[in-house]
Amino acid sequence: MSDDDTTAEPQPHHDPEVIELAHKIFDLARNGDEETLRTYLDAGIPANLTNDKGDTLVMLAAYHGHAPTVTLLCEHGADVDRLNDRGQSPLAGAVFKGEDDVVTALVSHGADPGIGTPSAIDAARMFEKEHYLNQFASDDA
Repeated sequence: MSDDDTTAEPQPHHDPEVIELAHKIFDLARNGDEETLRTYLDAGIPANLTNDKGDTLVMLAAYHGHAPTVTLLCEHGADVDRLNDRGQSPLAGAVFKGEDDVVTALVSHGADPGIGTPSAIDAARMFEKEHYLNQFASDDA
């Protein structure tokens, strides 16, 4: 074999129906359709499913302001502190968007306001959202 020979890694084959189902699941989280999402979770769809950007279902639900969906996912074992590929946490996204109910849901399920880049604490300071800093501090007590 000479130095100019290259062997390409075989590209994994992704079933189009599986890809379509995954997109549907992500849309359910993004749109806050908790009843349909519950059906899929109960059937075995993982609560920590991530998209190609590393966004979890919790991240999508949180960023789009769906506190009941966030709670549902947490109750099904979703990791509230899982960072996406950009190092962002669901809690920081909720702080950025000003989603009070989502912040409360995430904190009540143990989300760490100090993780990620920027962290939820950093985001609260950056956007002068003192009530979140107070909430994080009172959660530590």
